Amino acid sequence: MEQHRTRPPQYGPRRGGRPSLPPQAVRGGGGAARRPAVVRRPAPPPVPAVRRFPNPRLTGLGGGLFCGALMFALGSLDALLFGASLTVYGVLFLPVCVLTAVWVRRGDLVTAPVVVPIAFAVGLLPVADSGGGLGGRLMGLVTALATQAGWLYGGTLIAGLIATVRKVRLMARRAAARRRPA
Repeated sequence: MEQHRTRPPQYGPRRGGRPSLPPQAVRGGGGAARRPAVVRRPAPPPVPAVRRFPNPRLTGLGGGLFCGALMFALGSLDALLFGASLTVYGVLFLPVCVLTAVWVRRGDLVTAPVVVPIAFAVGLLPVADSGGGLGGRLMGLVTALATQAGWLYGGTLIAGLIATVRKVRLMARRAAARRRPA
């Protein structure tokens, strides 16, 4: 038994500008024996895949809290798993600097290179060698800061460069918007 359409056909182009019929039917060619060609779409570029990652916008205070809490957690994890290795701690510090500089809001870009050294010191608390008591812990912290200054400066430089590039791009976009005729 033949099935009839219950809705009238939709006339006009389909969404996305593609024709509703396969290419053979649109041209009017082809016989009953030909099968419609499979249209393959190209693979999506990597940019949309990157845009699926989280993109929070942290305030200056939020960026400092994020960076400080994460470095303290990573320092504790380093002390637990790697026996308080300062090299592992320094390597883990660099991606935290990148994330902090990328996730801070446009208006608070200047805070990114300020909060990362503070977070480095906060994260050193569980990692630094403590001789005993408050004086020993303080001496261990100062010693760790002095011996690991390369990681500290490197992470601060990374955060500063990312924040500077973001600020320059923001200023260029604003200048282009002002020049655009209204």
